[in-house]
Formats: sequence, structure tokens, C-alpha cells
Amino acid sequence: MTIQWFPGHMAKAKREVQEKLKLVDFVIELVDARAPLSSQNPMLHQVLKQKPKMYVLMKKDLADPVRTEKWLDYYKEQQIPAVAVDAGEKQDVQALIIVAKQMAEEKMERLKRKGIRPRPARAMIIGIPNVGKSTLINRLAKRKIAKTGDRPGITTNQQWIKVKKDFELLDTPGILWPKFEDELVGYRLATIGTIKDQLLPLEEVAAYTLNYLQSNYSNMLASRYQLEEVNNNTEELMEHIGRLRGCLESGGLVNLEKTADVIIRDLRTGKFGRVSLELPGQ
Repeated sequence: MTIQWFPGHMAKAKREVQEKLKLVDFVIELVDARAPLSSQNPMLHQVLKQKPKMYVLMKKDLADPVRTEKWLDYYKEQQIPAVAVDAGEKQDVQALIIVAKQMAEEKMERLKRKGIRPRPARAMIIGIPNVGKSTLINRLAKRKIAKTGDRPGITTNQQWIKVKKDFELLDTPGILWPKFEDELVGYRLATIGTIKDQLLPLEEVAAYTLNYLQSNYSNMLASRYQLEEVNNNTEELMEHIGRLRGCLESGGLVNLEKTADVIIRDLRTGKFGRVSLELPGQ
């Protein structure tokens, strides 16, 4: 499976990132804590080159806390600054600010030694669509600057945002890469709502979700859908869930598309509990 797409506004955003990179001291890349590797943008890695970067694992309140700690340990081993954030928690946002200030200290010290007047550190904030970037920016700025929503593609222009006197952020639109060669990456991103639902059949995404939960979070799956035991027959499981949730057509047949939508939304909104879709090294 190869998902290929590249809307014009994303191509434009990539060019603008390249042009504005020289204006910033470092980059803050937001990833989804439920799939930190799959939600990194490999295309931007080429663009960013040697610019210092920190990772922010967003939506940590929806992710498996044990796996999130493993990801933070992994980044620490790689000597890459990283924090996990629930944008609704003040202490998480403050932790991000502290790490960002630490990243800027060396650059600010160099400017000071050159006799250049001190200025706020400048960071570019990037991330794939629907990773929670606009929500985080509003928290950092302590006012509503960026539009927020639960669908990809809300931010369409670049803008500078001041975060107290600490640093300035250059916001950018969410950018996806042109195609997903690895079908697992496509399924993971579809499951957490990063790519538009029209790009992959919902029933396929729901089947991936159920198979993953069966293997990794079977107790959560059983609890959510009142299962006495979890078997590996995805079709039977879809049928059971459809009847349980009233996703029926005339004649009592299960509407699989509606059932798939129920399953995917349960995952995205944390109805199963805190679930992560990958581990370091997978």
C-alpha cells in the first residue's frame, strides 16, 4: 500500500519553512505521543539539516504512560531534547519552555560575546496535521492566537508568536510528506486522525486498530465492548461491536462502515484507555 498525496498548500509550506529556517535558532517538532516515530516528518528532516531540534510528544494524556517513558528514555540516549505534553496541563507547558530556553542559551551567549544586543530566542514550531500544534501555541501565548480543531489542515499560514519574554515562535502549517511507503505508518496515522479519513477505507483502519488492540491491549478491548474473551476473528468482532453499538441497517444487518467509525473514534478519544501504537526500535 502506498498512499500518495501532496496538496499545493503543503508544497508551499515546505518552501516557506526552507526560506525562514535561517531566521530561527532551533526547531520544535511536535509528534503524537501515541506514535512518535510514525508522526515524524522525514521530508522535514532533509529540510532542517543541522538546525538544533527538540521533540514534543503531544497528547500524552491519550498515550500509554509506560511507552511514553520509553520514548523519552530513547531520545535521552540519542542526546535529543524531548518532553511529553498534555497541552491542558500548565506544568507540562512550563517544562517545554524550560527545555526551549536551555536550547537557546548557547546561541544567546555567543551573541552576547560578540557584543550583539540580547534578543528573545527564536524557534520554528513544526508538526504534521492534527498533532495539537494550535492548541499548544495558544497555551504558550496565554491567549487565542491559532485556530484549533479536531481535523487536519487548520493552520494554513506562517505567523510569529511571542511567548512572554522568553522566546518567539514561528508557527507553520502542518506538513505531510508526499507518500507513505510503509503501510504501517499509514495505518497508524489514519488511526490517530492525522490523515483525512477519505484517504484510507475506514473498515481497513478499524481492522488494523482491532488487531493491534487484540495483540497489545486485549483487556481494554474486552472491557470496552463487553467481550468474555478476545479472539482473533476480526470479522466476528466487528459484527459483535456493530450489534452492541446499534450500527444496524434494515433487516438487522450490521453496517460495517458505521461500526468502523465507532471503533476509530473510541481509540482517538481515549475510550479504551491510554493506548500507544509503537515502541522505539519497532
